[in-house]
Amino acid sequence: MVTEVFDNLKELQNILVEKYDLEAKVAEAPKQLSSQDELLARLKKEYIAKNTEYDELKEKVGVLKVDLDEAVKSREAGEKGMDNITTHREYEALEKQIAEATDKENNVRKDLQREEKRLSELNENLKNYESMIASQESDLNASRQSLDNTISGYNSRISELQAEEDKISQNVDKEILFKFQRIIQRNSDGIVAVRNGVCTGCHMILPAQFANIVRVGDNINFCPYCSRILFYEEVAEDEAENYFDINAAGSLADLDDDFEDEVEDEDMESRDEDLGDSYDEDDSDLSEDDEDEDFDDEADEESDEDDSEE
Repeated sequence: MVTEVFDNLKELQNILVEKYDLEAKVAEAPKQLSSQDELLARLKKEYIAKNTEYDELKEKVGVLKVDLDEAVKSREAGEKGMDNITTHREYEALEKQIAEATDKENNVRKDLQREEKRLSELNENLKNYESMIASQESDLNASRQSLDNTISGYNSRISELQAEEDKISQNVDKEILFKFQRIIQRNSDGIVAVRNGVCTGCHMILPAQFANIVRVGDNINFCPYCSRILFYEEVAEDEAENYFDINAAGSLADLDDDFEDEVEDEDMESRDEDLGDSYDEDDSDLSEDDEDEDFDDEADEESDEDDSEE
């Protein structure tokens, strides 16, 4: 029964991995056009600003043309009036009128030529913007159409996978199915093997008793470290060396025992060294006492010899 569940989960895993991958691509797909959308929006915004500038400049050129026409008419009227003057005062007045009109005409004509040149350049610039906007819209529409076709293909495949998922899910406990789906969303592998006491999903050494429970395979078990569903898998002899030996690795308790033994050995060695130093000091004191006694004996012998000679 459990073996059948494992087989269903393995098959379901392949379906879910592909399904979630396609759903992620569908969600991310619109972002692929964001740069093109931003470029098009920027072009349109710049075009609107340039077009507003063009309209203002065009209105200014119109005003300059009116001013130029008035200056020309004023100059021509003064020149015609020269033929009918009768006094020196009239001559001076007309001469002043002609001079002022001529200066204004020259200045306005220069301004008009400058602004008309700007207007022409701006008009050409607007045409370029219109061309770029049209091209960008065409590219964007083509990209959007291609993306829509791609997304349509993704959604079609997702529907097929959903049908397969629904068919297999009928044979899996709902609670296990829910947990399994959550696991697949985080990891591509939701069901992994236990080899030589090691979870092949997170590569953590499992407690020996728990590994034996997985080996028996009476129930569905989840890794205590990575939450993946576990099933037991025998390891070939030539592959066994590549995995940890639980008995050789020991447990945290064994590590504590070894550490305590090492501390005790170091304490014993330290005490032996202290005792050794104390023994050496005692021997040194004894040696000094022996030397003092030998010196006293020699002094007594010399005294006896002196007495005998007398």
